[in-house]
Amino acid sequence: MAKPYRAWWGVRASNMWMRLVIRVGLPIWTFRVLTVPGRRTGRAIETPLAVFEQDGRRYLVASYGTVNWVRNLRAAHGKATLRHGERVETVTAVELPTDHAARVFRASLVSGPPRVPKPIVALYRRFFVLPYLDVGVDSSPQQFLDNARTHPVFEIVSA
Repeated sequence: MAKPYRAWWGVRASNMWMRLVIRVGLPIWTFRVLTVPGRRTGRAIETPLAVFEQDGRRYLVASYGTVNWVRNLRAAHGKATLRHGERVETVTAVELPTDHAARVFRASLVSGPPRVPKPIVALYRRFFVLPYLDVGVDSSPQQFLDNARTHPVFEIVSA
C-alpha cells in the first residue's frame, strides 16, 4: 500500500530552491515552474514540475496523486503558465482519459524526465516516488490503469 503524500519541510525547501533556480533560467533538464491561480484565493501559485516528453508531446504527470497543483489546475480549467528564466509560456493543460494517462504514467515512471541522467532518475524514483505509488516499473498495464485513476496526467497545449 502506498503511503499518502505530504509536503514536509524538506519538500517545501526544495521546491523553493527549484523555483528560484528555474526562474533565474539555470538549465535543470525539463523542469519548469507551473503557475496557476489558487482555487480558493485566486493568488498565483507556483510549483516546480518536470515536463515529461513523449512522441513530440509534453505532459505533466501527478506522481503524488491529486495534490494541490492538480486541484488548482482543474479549477482553472487547465489555464496556466510554464516558466523557465524569462521565457513564460501560456498553456492549456488537458487532462487525459484514464487509458491514455496510464500509458504516459507508466512511461514517465520507467524512463523519468527527459535528459536526466539515469542514476539520478533511479535514486529519485526509489526514495521519492515509488513509496507513494501502488505500482513499480515492472507492474502490469492493468495495474497502471488502476493507478491512473488517482494519478492524473495532463497534456500541455500551447495557448
